[in-house]
Amino acid sequence: MTRKELIHFCLSFPAVYEDYPFDDIVSASAWTVMRHRANKKSFALIYERGGNLCINLKCEPVAADFLRQAFQSVTPAYHMNKVHWNTVTLGGDVPEEILADMISASYRLTEPKSRKRGK
Repeated sequence: MTRKELIHFCLSFPAVYEDYPFDDIVSASAWTVMRHRANKKSFALIYERGGNLCINLKCEPVAADFLRQAFQSVTPAYHMNKVHWNTVTLGGDVPEEILADMISASYRLTEPKSRKRGK
C-alpha cells in the first residue's frame, strides 16, 4: 500500500479525518494522523522513517506481542507506548489483508465509547 492508499483506507471508516498536527506545511514527509471525529483520538499515524513508509497502530497487548513475533516488519511503535502500539513497516512481510485487519482493530480500540443509558 502507498501512503495515499493507507489514508484512503482509513478514511473509509465512519466519522474519521486526517490531521497533520506536527507540520505547518503538508508534504510527502509529514506525519499523517488519522483520528476519530467524536473524541479526536488517533488510530493510525502514517509517516516515513529511514526511507520506509510506516504506520503506527493501536493493538491489544497480547496481539501486539504475537504480531511482533509473527512478522519481522512489526515492531514496538516508534514514539508511542510500546505495550499498546505497533509500527508496521510497509513493503515487508505483512500481507495487505493482515494490515487492513490491524488498522480495523486500531480503529475499534480507539473509537468513542457509547454512554450507557441512565448514567
